[in-house]
Amino acid sequence: MPALARRGFASRSTLLVVCAAFAAGLGFYLAERHFAAPRAGVAAASMPADLRAVRAFPTPRVIDDWRLTRADGKAIGPADLRGRWTVVFLGFTHCPDVCPTTLAQMAKAQAQWAPLPEARRPRLLFVSVDPDRDTPKSTGEYAHFFHPDTWAATAAPAPLARFAGAMGLVYMKVPLDGGDYSMDHSATMVVLDPQARQVGLISPPLDADAIAADLARLAKERP
Repeated sequence: MPALARRGFASRSTLLVVCAAFAAGLGFYLAERHFAAPRAGVAAASMPADLRAVRAFPTPRVIDDWRLTRADGKAIGPADLRGRWTVVFLGFTHCPDVCPTTLAQMAKAQAQWAPLPEARRPRLLFVSVDPDRDTPKSTGEYAHFFHPDTWAATAAPAPLARFAGAMGLVYMKVPLDGGDYSMDHSATMVVLDPQARQVGLISPPLDADAIAADLARLAKERP
């Protein structure tokens, strides 16, 4: 299993926590702006108004085309996400806190989705933003440690940036002492409907039960 924490001094840990908080806030701000301007001709989302964890937007957003590589080596694009509700989370395998915490919470939600038919079961897509250290295979090994049903993918820098931009999420490399580095990234997750359109956000602090209830409800009421 890939390491879930990094060695370092307290100052380094403090820097990472501050940077992660900044990235989470920036990601949420940019995602809200991204969603706030729906494209012409897009119909109303008709999302429930009383969801507990998902912050639904009034109009879905058709995303720009993108391509990633899954853990099994196959290419993945918007068409591959159609047919099921999907939650998208950016991270990396050397992440000391946000990623393992988020994936652990999502694994609890995924366990609650398990009784649903596979064709309607919500899906988690974990995308590594650290292609210099994370191959598609190692990204999959990391994600599958938390839950075997998680889809995992990454890509070269250019298509990875295109994907994050399409989702309205952010990430950046942060140099550390000794030539090492970490990755800041949005802690907010994006919710895609069965047409692979962006329809909402899930932001920390995460409540696995609320996430599970919201996505199960959407899968049943709006397949």
